[in-house]
Amino acid sequence: EVQLVESGGGLVQTGGSLRLSCVVSGIAFGVYAIGWFRQAPGKEREGVSCFSNSDGSTYYADSVKGRFTIASDNAKNTVYLTLNSLKPEDTAVYYCAAAYFVSAQAMGIMVAPLFDYWGQGTQVTVSS
Repeated sequence: EVQLVESGGGLVQTGGSLRLSCVVSGIAFGVYAIGWFRQAPGKEREGVSCFSNSDGSTYYADSVKGRFTIASDNAKNTVYLTLNSLKPEDTAVYYCAAAYFVSAQAMGIMVAPLFDYWGQGTQVTVSS
């Protein structure tokens, strides 16, 4: 059974930081790209960041470049997303997802149909 389990969300003030974790099981972690999406109420799901375990490449949406950092720990089958300098517009449910043998660097735009497996999400709320 494939499982992606997110944790680390919470309530934080503007300018604060959080670290989200996505623990992956049931798939060959080393050949999957693990990405983070977010969805705010009334808005479409947005691809935020992705790490390709197959080639080590990364992707960041323009809206988070310079503020968010993605990292992968192969020994723990876990991908982390560190959120710094948080803004109220970062408030959303954050989901992690897995895409088979996708290069983040070659992705162009990070879109949901590329991803095969999804977690249940973790809420991030940034107060002003």
